[in-house]
Amino acid sequence: MFAAMRKPFDARVPAPGIAPKPVQAKAITLVATFRRETAAMKAGRQVVAGVDEAGRGPLAGPVVAAAVVLDPKRRPKGLADSKTLTAERREELFAEIMATASVSFVAASTARIEALNIRGATLWAMSRAVAGLNRRPDIAFIDGRDRPPGLACDAEAVIGGDGLVMSIAAASIVAKVVRDRMMRRLAQDFPDYGFERHMGYGTPEHLAALSRVGPCAHHRRGFAPIAALLAAQVAA
Repeated sequence: MFAAMRKPFDARVPAPGIAPKPVQAKAITLVATFRRETAAMKAGRQVVAGVDEAGRGPLAGPVVAAAVVLDPKRRPKGLADSKTLTAERREELFAEIMATASVSFVAASTARIEALNIRGATLWAMSRAVAGLNRRPDIAFIDGRDRPPGLACDAEAVIGGDGLVMSIAAASIVAKVVRDRMMRRLAQDFPDYGFERHMGYGTPEHLAALSRVGPCAHHRRGFAPIAALLAAQVAA
């Protein structure tokens, strides 16, 4: 007689009558690559910059643009779209970028945003950030659809570039960290709004504070929620 062969136990197969536990997908941070920069360098463009901004959407505070030229031999590991990183990780990468790359950043004030509109102020800040680099780029990769006017180099707009192009990812981190620090300082002068928590975005906390105490000098009066609040105050 032959002995019955038993199927090996597989922990992945649930016992009869027991529903399998759902598998939770892990959040994955997509890391940008250096491919576009490498291709540009092979084409003879040795100095390649990435450009991005932080703060187009908030109701208060500046919009900050940054330009970064990475050292191909000293690229920080883990560069990705700043929105996918924790605040702690952004600070770590910011320190590495500042220590190894050519960096320039410019803030467009609330007054400039009101004068030029948010798109114009953003492009102005991007152009000034590129001009402020200590190495003139041969080409700049710009996050988004627009190429800033007046650049002294070639430019290529890359939609979603902060998650694709390493130099743009680095610029997104610099812009975000610089702006967050500015908003935390602003919170010390205007403690009623909670700027240090929401960075000027239209969160329930921020909107409630606006309803309670009204806007300050750093709120963007051309943005719909602020304009509506001011109109209601005039009507009253």
